[in-house]
Amino acid sequence: MKNLILLAGMSICLIACISTTEKRQGENIELVQSYIKSVEDMDFEGMGKFLDENYLGMGPSYGDSIRKNEAVENWKWNVTNLYEKIHYNRSKIVSVTIPEGDNKGEWVASWAELNIVYKNGGSVTLWANTNYMIENGKIAKSITFYNEADALRQLGYKMVPAEISN
Repeated sequence: MKNLILLAGMSICLIACISTTEKRQGENIELVQSYIKSVEDMDFEGMGKFLDENYLGMGPSYGDSIRKNEAVENWKWNVTNLYEKIHYNRSKIVSVTIPEGDNKGEWVASWAELNIVYKNGGSVTLWANTNYMIENGKIAKSITFYNEADALRQLGYKMVPAEISN
C-alpha cells in the first residue's frame, strides 16, 4: 500500500513538472510568434518590446552582433528606407532546452522561407534560421543564419574576387 501511495505521488509530481515545462515552452513559442508578426507588420517599436534590455543579436555573418537599442534603430531605418514587405512562408518553430554550456537555457528555433520585397522593387527569397534564447519572458539573445551571398545574387549583384575587380 505504501508503494502504491508513493508511486501515485511521484506520478502526480512528474505530470505537474511535464505540464509546467510544456506550458513554458508554449509561452516561449507564442513570444517568438508575436515577435515574428511584428517583423512582418514592420512594427519596429513592437519588436523592441519583445527584446530584453540586455538583448544580443548575432549573425548572419560571423562577428555580427547588435544590442537592443541598435537593433530597434536598425529596424526603424530598414522599415523607413529599405523594406516594402517581409513575409515568413513555411515557417516551423520548435522549443528546446539546452541543459548546459555557454548557451544553457530555453530556446526557440525558427526555420522559414522568408520573402523580402524592397522599396526599389527588388525581392529575395531566403532560407532563414533564427534561434531565440528566452529569459524572463523576453528574447535575450538571437542567432540568425541565412545565405547573404544568395540574397545579393537575387538582387543582381555579381561576386567577383578582389584581384579581378581591381
